[in-house]
Amino acid sequence: MAIRRHVLITGGGRGIGAEMARRFAALGDRITVLSRSRDEVERVADEVGGYGIRCDVGEPASVEAAFMAAGPVDVLINNAGVARSSPVLKTDVRVWEEHLKVNLTGSFLCSLKVLPGMASRGRGRIINVASVAGLKGYPYLAAYCASKHGLIGLTRALAAEYGGQGVTVNAICPGYVDSQMLTQAIQNIVDKTGRSADEVRVELESQTPQNRFFDVGEVAAMAVFLASEEARGVNGQAMTICGGALNS
Repeated sequence: MAIRRHVLITGGGRGIGAEMARRFAALGDRITVLSRSRDEVERVADEVGGYGIRCDVGEPASVEAAFMAAGPVDVLINNAGVARSSPVLKTDVRVWEEHLKVNLTGSFLCSLKVLPGMASRGRGRIINVASVAGLKGYPYLAAYCASKHGLIGLTRALAAEYGGQGVTVNAICPGYVDSQMLTQAIQNIVDKTGRSADEVRVELESQTPQNRFFDVGEVAAMAVFLASEEARGVNGQAMTICGGALNS
């Protein structure tokens, strides 16, 4: 009989995080979702029969309270993130700091809360949702690229430090995923360039050999695999879901 794991997902109120909550719940796992939006997190928690906690992952006190309420975690998915685009010379330092705070420091703070327990039990999974922008530079995304490159560095460091204690730490690096975040990014480009949303979508889709955006289910399926017993030998990896974009 499969062990019922406790899976905690940050940024679990919508998009990739919400789909991950559904996938793990379907496996019989106990789900906790964290989000800055109380309405979103409660909606997803109700849908999957889990527990929703309002949390700002970039604030140490908020993270402390959330993990105290959640209890021991078997699988941590650091999915909370922000993405803003602008030319580097027009990137305000507050925008830069927001990316580092949420995309990188948030994952660091949450990981600190689960690593001692995972190590003491001799098992655990940490999955960081990064991006192909963590492996390659893109124009107008300096803050985002820097934060995601940092997240992959954190992934590899934790994997090296805790790999001998039954804990694996991996990153998932998707390309453009068809989600609310992508819709917002497209609208941002529309507002700044005056082009139509359809034009922007076609251009972004053309950046991958498959000429398409990726589905939240593809990312969730990768997380399910990385959390499985079959993936116990996968550690410190950046798993891409980009249709071959990094090979072209």
